[in-house]
Amino acid sequence: MKRIILLLCIGLLSFNGFAQKKKAPAKKTGTTASALPKLDNLQVEIKGGNFQVAINEKGKPADAMVVKAADASFAPKDCKLSSFTASGVKLYLLTWTELNKVVTGKKTEDKTTTYNVIYEIASKKQVYSNYQLINHITEVVSLGGTAATETQEKIRREGFEFVLNADGSVTQKSKSQQTTFVYDKDKMEFKKK
Repeated sequence: MKRIILLLCIGLLSFNGFAQKKKAPAKKTGTTASALPKLDNLQVEIKGGNFQVAINEKGKPADAMVVKAADASFAPKDCKLSSFTASGVKLYLLTWTELNKVVTGKKTEDKTTTYNVIYEIASKKQVYSNYQLINHITEVVSLGGTAATETQEKIRREGFEFVLNADGSVTQKSKSQQTTFVYDKDKMEFKKK
């Protein structure tokens, strides 16, 4: 009798174990066409080996401004497109982040690069560009010829932090300096204030 109850319990437990399995959820990619932003008549897209801003007229692509060449591994994160007014001119700000990880032996570099590009759509011209690179380095270092090691971390920065001010001016910040630029609509470029 004990054997029958034991076999019955094992059978029920194994049946329950098979019934509880779920399918793995489908992975989502962040670079699908729907994940890239749209604003007014502009669509950010990766097409024909280029990362570009397409200008649509009556729902059809009329022209495109190439931001940069893009290979198959190009995957922009946190891509945003916004508009603002500077000196009475409507401009568009495109912002995105690229992540890159380099592992070599005892050293790992996590690079995060944030790009900010401003366009004047009427003239189809890039009027400003900025990047900021933050490189987080983790390295295993040998201590004085012994078998002992230690892990060291460093953070290196390149470029400038970007700030878009409420009046349409742009501020670039670094550890040692801060510069403000205003838009000159006659020359179609940002100049130091």
